[in-house]
Amino acid sequence: MIPKVFKEVIDLGDGREISIETGKLAKQAHGSVVVQSGKCMLLCTVVSNYKQADVDFLPLTVDYREKFAAAGRYPGGFFKREARPSDGEVLTMRLVDRVLRPLFPKDYHSETQVMIQLMSHDEDVMPDAMAGLAASAAIQLSDFPFECAISEARVGRVNGELIINPTRAQLEESDIDMMIGASADSVMMVEGEMDEISEEEMTEAIKFAHEAIKVQCAAQERLAQAFGKKEVREYEPEREDEDLAKKVHDLTYDKVYAVAKAGSAKHERSAAFGEIKEEVIASFSEEEQEEYAGLISKYFYKAEKAAVRDLTLNEGLRLDGRKTDEIRPIWCEIDYLPSTHGSAIFTRGETQALATVTLGTSRDSNQIDMPSHEGEERFYLHYNFPPFSTGEARPIRGTSRREVGHGNLAQRALKGMVPEDCPYTVRVVSEVLESNGSSSMATVCSGTMALMDAGVQLKKPVSGIAMGLISDADSGKYAVLSDILGDEDHLGDMDFKVTGTEDGITACQMDIKVKGLSYEILVNALKQARDGRLHILGKLTDTITAPNTDVKAHAPKMVTRVIPNEFIGALIGPGGKVIQELQKETGTTIVINEDPVTEEGIVEILGTDQNGIDAVLAKIDSLMFKPEVGSAYEVKVIKMLDFGAVVEYQDAPGNEVLLHVSELAWERTENVSDVVNMGDVFDVKYFGIDSRTRKEKVSRKALLPKPEGYVERPPRNNDRNRGRDDRRGRDNRDRKPRRD
Repeated sequence: MIPKVFKEVIDLGDGREISIETGKLAKQAHGSVVVQSGKCMLLCTVVSNYKQADVDFLPLTVDYREKFAAAGRYPGGFFKREARPSDGEVLTMRLVDRVLRPLFPKDYHSETQVMIQLMSHDEDVMPDAMAGLAASAAIQLSDFPFECAISEARVGRVNGELIINPTRAQLEESDIDMMIGASADSVMMVEGEMDEISEEEMTEAIKFAHEAIKVQCAAQERLAQAFGKKEVREYEPEREDEDLAKKVHDLTYDKVYAVAKAGSAKHERSAAFGEIKEEVIASFSEEEQEEYAGLISKYFYKAEKAAVRDLTLNEGLRLDGRKTDEIRPIWCEIDYLPSTHGSAIFTRGETQALATVTLGTSRDSNQIDMPSHEGEERFYLHYNFPPFSTGEARPIRGTSRREVGHGNLAQRALKGMVPEDCPYTVRVVSEVLESNGSSSMATVCSGTMALMDAGVQLKKPVSGIAMGLISDADSGKYAVLSDILGDEDHLGDMDFKVTGTEDGITACQMDIKVKGLSYEILVNALKQARDGRLHILGKLTDTITAPNTDVKAHAPKMVTRVIPNEFIGALIGPGGKVIQELQKETGTTIVINEDPVTEEGIVEILGTDQNGIDAVLAKIDSLMFKPEVGSAYEVKVIKMLDFGAVVEYQDAPGNEVLLHVSELAWERTENVSDVVNMGDVFDVKYFGIDSRTRKEKVSRKALLPKPEGYVERPPRNNDRNRGRDDRRGRDNRDRKPRRD
């Protein structure tokens, strides 16, 4: 029986469409859709357990995977099976998770799984731009308690024109690459990179994407109505007690307000809040503590949040005593680690990042092997967040999704400032040593200085800042917070990170937690972020004003040489013998790539010793040496033969040619050693390819004066030989066949 299929089509306005279909696949899931654009197809399924989990948070898992079969390819590795997710897949998971999670009820704790799979790939469609749409559409078909439909869209700008969901080719020409997540009413998430754009241009791009998202949300609602909107499931809500909440608030609020106003350090403040909580708990009997333990803690944190927010809105003060636009004290240091190619420390308040830079060849590039994208990165950044940075002891189980996301943000912030002609592959690693507020922005700052310390000629230095927002819809009051603390990140209505140069924004990441945030507030927040960013940038340039003019003495120097395709084989040698011996002799690393357009050889020479690099360059020059006909060259005898001497061009060591005995001197030469010996250096004239021997011909005697009375030897009479051959041929023709 063919199932009934329901379908909605979204017009992107330029001839492209996105369709949402349900009813054919994965019908045992609580909701499933296939989203298609061109030949790109995503299958999304959602399932949520009906029993509440025994936790105080939403155990939501968003999983995005790209199947290699979707692109007609085999997975890499020995087992030929998709394994752990790539960084690209993890980044897509985070983009979807950040928009979905806030729209579930705060007291909904059922295990929930959203699975998105790329089932068919199209080179002209970037699937991650449709993942949020697929997830929301599947949820709309389920009975989950979910606030409203959302979607995500990528926006680019080519030649000043904004584009929704650009192709990868268009994105390469674009000066904006932003992903926006929103409902029909509110923008909820922004992440992307830009080519030094202004705050107003960024806001314009967000508005443009939001209009497209409204159309996508409407299509989901139509599909749900046609399919049959399900009744929202009932679930056991969290226990509430208004009288208890008021009692805890009355016991807590004023004391927390006083501690918050004191402007203490993180650990001192946390200890003071802990003491207040213990006092509140002690005010209840043992029976009440046992019965209301979870509620008392819940209402305590609610009162704590209210007190801290009110302090900022009413008095313009913050937990550490700063004003809303004040940046914490900053100190920086470069060249801290003696053996790295570049290093820098950036410390802002209680957040500290140590960045290192390593320089390498194209062989060290980061290989990207995904069904939707293959390539390599010559600049990449890795971010590590060990537990000691927050004073915790917990097991380390691989790189977390958070570390991947924060590292990607810092990489996007910096990569546009690395010049295109940088010969190196550059790896930046950020080790977060302390954290109390935006270690990712500290990574951008330490990364900038480490790159400059390493001698990478950045176009401009980049700084970053984390911002927050506290607002009250009833009173209309709001406060934008510069350089937020970790606690302010949790209690605010928006946290956003902005990076850029003195001329514009290079990357951003925003999570907006309040509905209907006005674009006026957003622009004001971005402008305040610019002031803070420029303040931090001044601290960086006070530490290191410009990139070092050269790499460090112990760091590898890189020289690139382009050679014609015909010489690549000679440089490599049979079985790689020539290049291997050359690397061993010179202490260098030599990498040869072929230009896909010109097919020329691009030779990268990496070494710490300039003499070794020069020796490799001399070898290349030698291999490419082409003597000109009629010119004289200095040569050296390297081998003696009975019929001549093998000589080597002094300007091109390794290039050899035979000097025939007849070309040694004008006089008849019986023995080669009568004229030249091993090691002799003299000049020869180059005649090109001899028409008779088909070999290169050089002559010593051509540069010597003829002896007095010298008589030219008459040329050989070839006619006589040819006549004898002719007679033999004629006789053969006239001769009768021999009888057996």
